[in-house]
Amino acid sequence: QEPLVESGGGSVQAGGSLRLSCTDPGFTSDRCPMGWTRQAAGKEREWVSFISTDGSGRYAEFVKGRFTISKDKSRSTVYLQMNSLKPEDTAVYSCWTQRWTGNVCGNTYRGQGTQVTVSS
Repeated sequence: QEPLVESGGGSVQAGGSLRLSCTDPGFTSDRCPMGWTRQAAGKEREWVSFISTDGSGRYAEFVKGRFTISKDKSRSTVYLQMNSLKPEDTAVYSCWTQRWTGNVCGNTYRGQGTQVTVSS
């Protein structure tokens, strides 16, 4: 199964913005959620946001009001608009999805990750 493909990471100064994109080449149905996690150096992976099948987004407290998750019309690409970035947002951001098996949302697939670095 092909992994997800992320793009849009980079380096910005505190207060800046970045937009991450993630495309699922194995997308077959809009019945499963897609989302983002991040992992900073030396820390555990943490959940950032996901978009449910009704299009509503959910956010971790530390990004609420600053990050916005959305999907494109094809529903196979998810975006993470990150505004008011802080140095503590520095991490490798990875997207994930569960793929529809025909009956349920099955295994979780991830991308390789994209580095986001925020300088003070």
